[in-house]
Amino acid sequence: MKRQFPIAGIVLILIALLSVRMAAAAETVSVTNSVDAAAQVYISGYESSPAVFYPGESGTVTIHVTNAADTSVSVSQPALISPDFDIINSGSFHSVTNIGPGATTDYTFIVRADCKDGTYLPLFTVSPNTYGAKAINTQIKLRVDSTDIRASISAMPDSFAISKKDTVNVSISNPRSEGISNVLIVPETDGAEIFPKEVFVGTLDSKKSVQVPFSITPARGTNVTFHVTFHNGDNEHKTAVVLPVSIDKNKMGAEIVVNNIESTSSGMTTTLKGDVTNNGLTDAKSILVTVGDPARPVNPNPIYAVGNLEPDDFSSFEITYVAAGNKSVPLIVDYKDAEGNTFRETFSIAASDSMAIPGAGSLSSQSVTGSTMQRRGMFGSFGSGFGQIPVTEIVIILVAIALLVYAWRKGYLSSLRNRFRKDPLPGGKDEDDDEPVEK
Repeated sequence: MKRQFPIAGIVLILIALLSVRMAAAAETVSVTNSVDAAAQVYISGYESSPAVFYPGESGTVTIHVTNAADTSVSVSQPALISPDFDIINSGSFHSVTNIGPGATTDYTFIVRADCKDGTYLPLFTVSPNTYGAKAINTQIKLRVDSTDIRASISAMPDSFAISKKDTVNVSISNPRSEGISNVLIVPETDGAEIFPKEVFVGTLDSKKSVQVPFSITPARGTNVTFHVTFHNGDNEHKTAVVLPVSIDKNKMGAEIVVNNIESTSSGMTTTLKGDVTNNGLTDAKSILVTVGDPARPVNPNPIYAVGNLEPDDFSSFEITYVAAGNKSVPLIVDYKDAEGNTFRETFSIAASDSMAIPGAGSLSSQSVTGSTMQRRGMFGSFGSGFGQIPVTEIVIILVAIALLVYAWRKGYLSSLRNRFRKDPLPGGKDEDDDEPVEK
């Protein structure tokens, strides 16, 4: 079946074509001879890409030539003349160009800015192919600027902690007088996990800046290089900014302390008891306590789940394990922060010849996230906040004082004094009275 065009649609198309023809006729100037027609040809505009060149950079300059006459005009020999810009395709325009009534033709020159910073005025010229007609000349403005894009780290933590995620901001600023395009940021490192892997910014206008956040989770001390690429016209440029990732103890994080260690043995099995304390400034979450090689955790308590500890809070734990020989045993404490980052503290418990004696093992600590302080009293003590208070000794002294006061009130001290008095004086009398001592 043939498709039928509606008559109304055909009428609308004809009306549109007629309107375009009338508009074109309205924009042209009626002339009576070819010289007058050539006089109606003019430079209607131009643009360069890039809008502002870097020194030594290549680009294009496009010049628009318009015929305002109501008849066609032929032109030839277009040229762009400059002592500062190298015109790479200056000999490419040999043919004659016929510009119709009201039409515009474009001439594109490939140029290279072999000059320093500044504003330059190359001369464009084109000649009508009409005897007696004058050449058409105009100066165009081209700018050269070596000012570069600036990349910097605008926000970062004072220090990084292993396995802890922190955020840094990469700032990209465009101080140039024209915009740039295709701005792309790609981080590179071999010692940290970074998200996102790259960020496409796109266009960055003149005198504008953008802040791009990246999250960094370091595995060790390293450097992160943020590579920034962008286009000025069709030319790609690169710059970079380096972020040193220095590892330090997280001053605001949790800090695990283990103390009051006691161990008892029954056959091949050793039971290890103690307290784990959060000596930091933020919560320690999902705390798990166990032992590592050469010890092997066994039932009934191979792993002790402490749970969460707020700052200055502590909890007891109990681990059972078997170990051959009197080697040191690593006590392992795993925990997380509020963002789910996992940390591990390892404390080395040196086994003695008699592990059955409570408290016989010695304790030192090694931490994968920083040094860990150890606080222990002579008889054991609380964790952080009370770690320096000898609680047991204070209790013993207070009980002794209470017993002395009680004995004094009951007169037991006088009886005790009389019992330990000196021997009787000669004559059968005491030292304090005149009565003879009964025998």
